[in-house]
Amino acid sequence: MKQIISLATVLVLINTQLIAQQPATPDKIYGALFHEIQMQKVYPDGKTFVDCLPKRKPSDIMYDYGLMKGPSFDVKKFAEANFIMPVAPQLNYITQEKNVEEHIKNLWSVLKRDADQPKEGSSLIPLPNPYIVPGGRFREIYYWDSYFTMLGLKESGETAIIESMIKNFAYLVDTYGHIPNGNRTYYVSRSQPPFFAMMVELLASIKGSTAYTTFLPQLEKEYNYWMEGATKTTVGKTYKRVVRLKDGTVLNRYWDESNLPRQESYREDVETAEAAAMELASRIRMSSPEALNKLLEEKRKTIYHHLRAGAASGWDFSSRWFADGKTIATIQTTAIAPVDLNCLLYKMEMVIATAKQLKKDAAGAALFKKKATIRAAAINKYCWSKQLGFYTDYNFETRQQILQITAAGAFPFFVFETNNAVLKLQAKQAAAVIKEHLLKDGGILTTTIKTGQQWDAPNGWAPLQWVTITAMERFGQNVFAKDIATRWINLNTAVYQRTGKLMEKYNVVDIHLDAGGGEYPSQDGFGWTNGVLLALIKKYGAQ
Repeated sequence: MKQIISLATVLVLINTQLIAQQPATPDKIYGALFHEIQMQKVYPDGKTFVDCLPKRKPSDIMYDYGLMKGPSFDVKKFAEANFIMPVAPQLNYITQEKNVEEHIKNLWSVLKRDADQPKEGSSLIPLPNPYIVPGGRFREIYYWDSYFTMLGLKESGETAIIESMIKNFAYLVDTYGHIPNGNRTYYVSRSQPPFFAMMVELLASIKGSTAYTTFLPQLEKEYNYWMEGATKTTVGKTYKRVVRLKDGTVLNRYWDESNLPRQESYREDVETAEAAAMELASRIRMSSPEALNKLLEEKRKTIYHHLRAGAASGWDFSSRWFADGKTIATIQTTAIAPVDLNCLLYKMEMVIATAKQLKKDAAGAALFKKKATIRAAAINKYCWSKQLGFYTDYNFETRQQILQITAAGAFPFFVFETNNAVLKLQAKQAAAVIKEHLLKDGGILTTTIKTGQQWDAPNGWAPLQWVTITAMERFGQNVFAKDIATRWINLNTAVYQRTGKLMEKYNVVDIHLDAGGGEYPSQDGFGWTNGVLLALIKKYGAQ
């Protein structure tokens, strides 16, 4: 018996060590070369280099870099000689279909990746099962994108690939203790909006309730990741993704473990942090240059952390995270308890309760239902704004609601139980707010503020259309839900007829213009647009 216990203990320790190990990221592998390539903008898009494959051993490349570096060193020529640029395969796909539904169904095979094979020096984390990528510069699986992609895969009868993708996410949870932003080494330090529970629910709607019990272990592991430190965090304190408010209420926030520039947006982050540091320097006077430099370096690290947390939110970037509501250098993501994140964790708690009930674990099911009930009450207390008649985010540092209307305010109606008289009344108020502030010719705005960031006006995004439409449907606003869906279907279809492409995001204000803003050009492909559009057409018809 002692030998068995000892072996079990060893296995637990080995598994813990595996989870703790973080794969080497490109900045660690290539050091000064990485910094030079990114800061000199050898590639227009910072994500290009971190996705490159080395033509030979990285250690040999770095050895030669050390020998060759000097005043006449041509970093662009060196990069071209030593790295293979990534390719976006859908660029090889020639659109021939006049019908957008047929196009989407044909495009699944273009966006599909088979199980990966490990390659030395690659930032790609190999996955054991096939999966669908979004498209364009996004050559890997993305966490929250995948749920919305699955909506279309379901309508296409692609059940096998849905299950494969969910198995991949389960593998990532088992390997790292959470689902990374995407299957790249530089994404492991953060997650994304936690839709895994809803993916399992979607699979259960296709294959039956065994999906809940099959993936219960990974559901609980992911829940533990989000709630790490909750029982030890004291009143008024935070720990990673957990926030315990002054009254003892526990909510969650987005978080990244690192305070360095994102590898895939290195130059952009350095420039943003520098702008914030210089603004701070212009406002203060310190007699000691050393003390000033230390303060400015801390400011840069803080900005990096907020930028990374903003990337974890999926809304990278938006006025939603900015202290002044307009400038990215004022980003404050980790000071905010987002309404949508906490709604998704409510949903996770409810799905876990369902899975435990199916496992005949009545006590476990009751516990998670109680957790969900407590969280719903907290969301209503801290995120429902009587002033706006809408749900919004809560800044726990200032202890104030952020009085900004965004599409995230639809999430409570997307996940909460519908048999609640108060919530039904709030849904009517919310519908009026959405109609007045967010509804445009092409669908729902992300926010009402125009900043030049891609998750702001005039842009609309497929996942937020689906959430808002579904939310309104669930609370009896069927005519309004159909109106939103019709506008979005018409916009997507018109752009497709004009360009032969489905886009990452759309301009919902001027439906004759392309969407823009952010760190990179708008991408085509596009996983979640395809999924949501196909699901909406199946429900409402092609307009």
